[in-house]
Amino acid sequence: MNIQNFIKARKNLGLSQVELAKGICTQTTLSRFEKNGQVPSLKILIQLCERIDLPIGELFPKVSSKDSALAKKMEKSEFYLITSEYEKLMKELEEFPKESLSHLPMSLNYYYLQGFSMIFNNSPLVDILFTFDKLLLLEKNHPQPIFKLLALTGLGMAYSREGDDSKAEFYFEQVFKEVYHYDIQTTKDTWRVLNIVYHCGEFYAKKGELDISNALLNYAVSICSENHVTYYLARVFFQLALNAQKKHSSQETILDLLEDAKAFAKINHNQILLDQIMEVKEKI
Repeated sequence: MNIQNFIKARKNLGLSQVELAKGICTQTTLSRFEKNGQVPSLKILIQLCERIDLPIGELFPKVSSKDSALAKKMEKSEFYLITSEYEKLMKELEEFPKESLSHLPMSLNYYYLQGFSMIFNNSPLVDILFTFDKLLLLEKNHPQPIFKLLALTGLGMAYSREGDDSKAEFYFEQVFKEVYHYDIQTTKDTWRVLNIVYHCGEFYAKKGELDISNALLNYAVSICSENHVTYYLARVFFQLALNAQKKHSSQETILDLLEDAKAFAKINHNQILLDQIMEVKEKI
């Protein structure tokens, strides 16, 4: 949404936020829209636009059919990350037209997915670090905090993969301090926060700090519940089951968690995780 068009139209008329909002909404509502992109109800938005003689269509970017196709391709790639289909993710990204990366939202999304793809496809550490450095530099110049948190998470995961837990923990601690305060507003926000919280939980499980891991994983469950999504629940319950094993919980508790993981893995067609669940159940 092009909020700058809205602000420009208001200022061109010499209206303060208080003057524009009068009789339509509170000044706070208008301020949140202009400053943070927190969109009010459609009815309020239409009334505000009418008062400053701005067609509401001017707030929305002009999306070509090509851009729409690329956005769908990017969304498909992100879904492969969610379902652990990392080879398919890498293939989608390899086929992505690089000239489209001049478009900022597309490039932020691309480098985030590329970095995670490189981790799971065992790319060299130096290449992974370079990719997340590019993402951090882009985000610094065009702040979108979720991508900063994703980059820090990826850096932690990369060092963890190399067995360097002290460096990994440095990055995970930065994420840990901020992720609880992140304001989830969209479905993609939910996916990405879950990605962050899940991998933080997985890292602390690997370190043997199971109480921290369980707290993070249960936070992920609450995010899913509050935002009515099932993605990541299968992986979260599977990790909780592995943690329960390490804590020598009862067999009944472990199997219950595995059944929960299995149910959500089926819903989301995550065959890779279903195979992992069956392997653990057979050992039990």
